[in-house]
Amino acid sequence: MQTAASKPHRRVSSWQDRFIGALDDGLRTVFVPPRAARANPAAGLTAASMDDLQRREAAALMRVNHVGEICAQALYQSQALFSRSDALREHFEEAAQEERDHLAWTAERIAELGGHTSHLAPLWWLGAFAWGSLAGAAGDKWSLGFVVETERQVEAHLAGHLDRLPAADIPSRAIVEQMKAEEAAHAESALAAGAARLPEPFPAVMRAAAKVMTTVAHRI
Repeated sequence: MQTAASKPHRRVSSWQDRFIGALDDGLRTVFVPPRAARANPAAGLTAASMDDLQRREAAALMRVNHVGEICAQALYQSQALFSRSDALREHFEEAAQEERDHLAWTAERIAELGGHTSHLAPLWWLGAFAWGSLAGAAGDKWSLGFVVETERQVEAHLAGHLDRLPAADIPSRAIVEQMKAEEAAHAESALAAGAARLPEPFPAVMRAAAKVMTTVAHRI
């Protein structure tokens, strides 16, 4: 029979440990080529003939989506860090894994199109980490509400990209379609977990910040 002293126990990580882990994840997100855990939805698909202008536009749009995934990593990492609930922390970490697949898929497609990822990646991550930290510090229901609003805006943004991507760019379109479906699922999951609806002007401020990000990332 084991005594209380001899029973194995699981080490509970401190907030400082989790903070260092989040920073490590951030460095990996920004500087280490991402690897997906799932198959790329564009695998085996080929694009029809595209001219240089179409390829550049497709690469720019996918660069914007890649920046969005850098931000998603920072948001989920920071929200998990400040979550009061272990179950919710796990929820954020699972969502981050799906977003990590999106990060890898978009990076791969950008390379195939002959484009480049954003040169401002560290700034995008830091800005999103700050946003997520504020949401997380406000409390779990508000943090979840932030997820809902973010994912709804991202879903609309991806729908707009499907309108703008060249019809011939079948691989990019397949990736964006998969991302769009999973962002919607993240929003629904956050609602089911008890998200509170964000009051104005927060959604409007988030839309304005997203507009700045997408405009700059399309070029740089």
